[in-house]
Amino acid sequence: MRKISPLSAPSPSLPSDDGHIWALKDVSFEVKPGEVVGIIGRNGAGKSTLLKILSRITEPTAGWAEIHGRVGSLLEVGTGFHPELTGRENIYLNGAILGMKQREIAKKLEEIVAFAEVEKFTDTPVKHYSSGMFLRLAFAVAAHLEPEILMVDEVLAVGDAAFQRKCLGKMGDVAMGGRTVLFVSHNMGAVNQLCQRGIWIEKGRISAQGKVTEVVSRYLLAVTDSSGHSRTFPLDPSKHLQILSVAVTDETGQPVSKLNVGSGIYLDVHYQVHRPVTGANLAIAISRNGMDIFCSFDTDSNPQFLEKRNPGIYQYRVALPTQVLKAGLYSVNVDAGIINRAPIDNHRDAVCFRIEECEENTAFKGYAENRTGVLRLPVVWEMK
Repeated sequence: MRKISPLSAPSPSLPSDDGHIWALKDVSFEVKPGEVVGIIGRNGAGKSTLLKILSRITEPTAGWAEIHGRVGSLLEVGTGFHPELTGRENIYLNGAILGMKQREIAKKLEEIVAFAEVEKFTDTPVKHYSSGMFLRLAFAVAAHLEPEILMVDEVLAVGDAAFQRKCLGKMGDVAMGGRTVLFVSHNMGAVNQLCQRGIWIEKGRISAQGKVTEVVSRYLLAVTDSSGHSRTFPLDPSKHLQILSVAVTDETGQPVSKLNVGSGIYLDVHYQVHRPVTGANLAIAISRNGMDIFCSFDTDSNPQFLEKRNPGIYQYRVALPTQVLKAGLYSVNVDAGIINRAPIDNHRDAVCFRIEECEENTAFKGYAENRTGVLRLPVVWEMK
């Protein structure tokens, strides 16, 4: 169990009425044994500071935190690791910090090394590890040494996709084993999948806490509503290719933010190529409650663009498959990048739109926002 009542800590970014700057202010909550809690919020909201206080890395300016059980933390790459020690020695060091006996750690050693995929480098000082090897070993140690309380920060975001899936699977196993998990992430799909409760922190204070689906929905509503249905981005000639603007429109090309179920919805996307580029593509992904529903690349319809894009300003009009979208709030992620390399330009939750339920007695009536599932698919029931 953890209890914070009320907890506050200083920050260099959040001014308050009394002239002080706080990363956290009057934060109070309780986590029961075996609960899996997702902590969400914008960058700089105070999420990482909270985990550092709970991990006893940072002392709160006011208030207190009560923790019962061994704590395993993965807050930053390298936390709790000594660069001069080998991977094997750091595993034993972290186990000792958790209060485990040497024979307990030895039983887990092979499993940790196998999960981290560093078998050939177990006896190499970790200062020679790549960032990916370091991260894999750090997570493996935190998850496998059987802490009663596991805290994981957004550090997983720096891993590749396969490693993230592996880590999320392991965290799910930890949660099903009855241990307590605090999970900080911007991946709302993972938070919804793993967690039972959610805590939304905004500007150092708790904005909402409760059932994870409800908290995530409130957070996304606040974030996506602030995006609006049209966005323009500053010109940046340093990028080979950049997105200039994106807007949600109807069949006539007029910007819209609300439409009825079944109405036509389009995305107007402008982008500019500053210098000739090959192997690039643009992508859009539609998300609902933080989970990507589908993704589409411009090269699906225009494979010739993989060969070369010449300098100039281009415009796309993309028809979204609204015939399968039920009522609810949706956000649009827009990306530009070179295949198998890092993105060139990235805008998550760039714009949003809302599909509203039909009031009339039509074929679309009944596809309410709170109906289970994500898509609106016409399924035929035939009476025999």
